[in-house]
Order: sequence, then C-alpha cells, then structure tokens
Amino acid sequence: MDNKVVNGTTIAYQEQGEGETVVLLHGFCGSSAYWEKVQPLLAEQYRVICPDLRGHGSTDAPMGAYTIEQMADDIVGLMEELGIEKYTLLGHSMGGYVALSLAQRYAFRLNGFGLIHSTGYPDSEEAKEKRLKAVSTIGSEGITPFIEGLVPGLFAPENVDTLTEEVNRVKEIGYKTPPQGASGAALSMRERIDRRDVMSSTTLPLLLVAGESDQIIPLERLFTTEGDNVMKAVIKGAGHMSMYEAPDQLVAVILDFLRKMDKAEH
Repeated sequence: MDNKVVNGTTIAYQEQGEGETVVLLHGFCGSSAYWEKVQPLLAEQYRVICPDLRGHGSTDAPMGAYTIEQMADDIVGLMEELGIEKYTLLGHSMGGYVALSLAQRYAFRLNGFGLIHSTGYPDSEEAKEKRLKAVSTIGSEGITPFIEGLVPGLFAPENVDTLTEEVNRVKEIGYKTPPQGASGAALSMRERIDRRDVMSSTTLPLLLVAGESDQIIPLERLFTTEGDNVMKAVIKGAGHMSMYEAPDQLVAVILDFLRKMDKAEH
C-alpha cells in the first residue's frame, strides 16, 4: 500500500499497471482489497488505482459522522496529489455513492464513471433506521459480530455455501474496518441525497452494473436512466459482490465499457 496526505487525512491506496487511469472505489466495510481479483486483470491494459475510503482499510478513520461529499473530496485530493488530471471512476455500493458525488461536482475530472451494485436513490426511512441500528450494534458489540451478520447477505443466496472461501475473505476484510470508521460511513450513507439526476443528466459515459441476485440493491433501483452514453450490464449468478462471485464477468463488462470510451474519444 502507498499513501498520500489529503486535507490532513492519510489516504491509503494500491496502484497497478500503466496507461489511462481507472479508479475503483470499494463498498461499506470493504477496502481496496475488494478489487484483488479485478485490479490485476484491468492493470494489464490500464493504470488502476484502488483507494481505501475514509474510515476503511489503512486510511485514517476519524471519529464522528462522515459525509459522502468528504469521501469524494478525499478521492479528488488523492488524484491531485498523484498528478492525475482525468480518470474513469467506478464505485461499488457505497463507492458508487461517492462516485456520484464526485461526478456531480467534478465532472471535468472524469472521462466516464460507473456504479457497480449501487444506486442513485437516497436511503428510505426504513434504511435510515437500519443505519442507526448498525451504529448501535457496532458500538455495543464491536465490528466482528456486525460483519458476521452483514456479509452473507451480500452474496447471492446460492453462493453463500458454495463460495465459502470468498465469503470468508470478505468477512476477513470487514473485520479490519475500524469501528468508528464503519459507524462514520454508515451515517454518511444515511444522510446522502438523491442523485438520480446526476445519472440522467450526465453526458459522460456511464456504466451501470447490477447483480442478477442482488438482495441489497435490485437492478430496478440501479437502472433508473437511459441514453446513448449509458451502458447497462447484469452479472449472472451474482449478488452484491460480483468482484468475488463472478470476477471474470465483471472484468469483461468493465473492459467493454473502457474500450467503447476509448473508441469514442479517438
């Protein structure tokens, strides 16, 4: 892992490959390790940067609530520190919320962006209650029981028993999330705004990737926009974690999107 100090916060990241830059943002209670099966394959053709978001992995985890905007600003600052002016940004789940915030305010930084198992919708009232419950559970019981309860639901039901190694790996990554980081991030998601308009109004190339069996974000909550610039893909046999459930399928979709972008530019 490398790191850079951005606005007083140390942001850790992993970098592989060279060429046009692709930035991959992980989801809640994940880290850059979420991309361990994807990054090396993309890095054969691109410069791939996988940061640990605020409160996760080896990045600083300040106390208190975070905002999605703060996390996006961290990424903008990191890329400035690395001297990278333009990049393609793909976010998984919470990382997708961060990508939308960045696309809304810094579109000039992006060649294109995408949501992987994510949504432009804000939290429902029920989801907001669940975020508070998560913070309460983490506070009273610690991160381990919370992760134990969280991770199986991220996989397609039929994969929980067959992909035991992958399920255990995602748990292992989750256990390393600082408790205050998980709580701060849960509160950031609770307060996020509706950004479906960012998706519907952008002229940038937009990739939307859904899992066929995603129990967290069903595809109708992701596929909310149409357009010549929008590419949609459904990953067969995957839930919310295609980077572990079907990494080759996911990589094929991402490469297809990047190649189409390259062609459109030249």
